Amino acid sequence: MLLTRKAEFSASHVCARPDWTREQNEAVYGNNANPNGHGHNYLFEVTLEGETDPVTGMVFDLRELKDIINNEVVEPMDHRHLNLEVPPFDHVVPTTENIAIEIWRRLDPKLRRPHARLKNVRVFEASDLFVDYGGPDATH
Repeated sequence: MLLTRKAEFSASHVCARPDWTREQNEAVYGNNANPNGHGHNYLFEVTLEGETDPVTGMVFDLRELKDIINNEVVEPMDHRHLNLEVPPFDHVVPTTENIAIEIWRRLDPKLRRPHARLKNVRVFEASDLFVDYGGPDATH
């Protein structure tokens, strides 16, 4: 059984490596390397895989899932400048790919259960652009 919960946060960021020149960053990241930053309304989906509990009929307690997502991702990232306020983005370029990895890193330990586990994190940077991350051991 797969269970997916959506959430969102708004954040600004700059896609640039501090050890590169402005020209190098612009060549790789284009307008996203603008030192003034820019923002997105990120939508993300967290998918769990597991067995339905025969007593509760649930794969995972939905209230607990919502609380974990809010505490670990939404509250720390919402209305923040990721590069300046949200580790590890002080030294990791906050691309959509790296944001998905960081969401996984924050949620995976909190969502492990005997009969459920984190299966996928999907992050939408825009309605027509998203990334999926299935964890460090997934084959992509």
